[in-house]
Amino acid sequence: QLQVVESGGGSVQPGESLRLSCTASGFTMGGYAVGWFRRAPGKGREGISCITSSGDATIYEGSVKGRFTISRDDSKNSVYLNMTGLKPEDTAVYYCAAEPNTGPRCGLVSMRYDYWGRGTQVTVSS
Repeated sequence: QLQVVESGGGSVQPGESLRLSCTASGFTMGGYAVGWFRRAPGKGREGISCITSSGDATIYEGSVKGRFTISRDDSKNSVYLNMTGLKPEDTAVYYCAAEPNTGPRCGLVSMRYDYWGRGTQVTVSS
């Protein structure tokens, strides 16, 4: 079964950091662009970051730019989202998704992505 699994969520205080992991199962992440999305309570799903299959290009949504960093380690079949300076408004369920795409660009439109995880909860509260 082809799937991705998120891990690393938790409850932290404002200003703290978390690193989320997205690991592929049943396929090799190397040929895929990967995106991170989140759904905050009462809101729709939003794309926050993506990385191309080569790792050469990344995109960040405005509210996380400068605080979050996406990276990949294909030897571990994984993509990571390093989140620093967390704010209460970052509270959400975070999802990763994979798109078979070896091109030079990735995107934050959810329809591009074929394989989705079940999400990991991130709560930022004092």
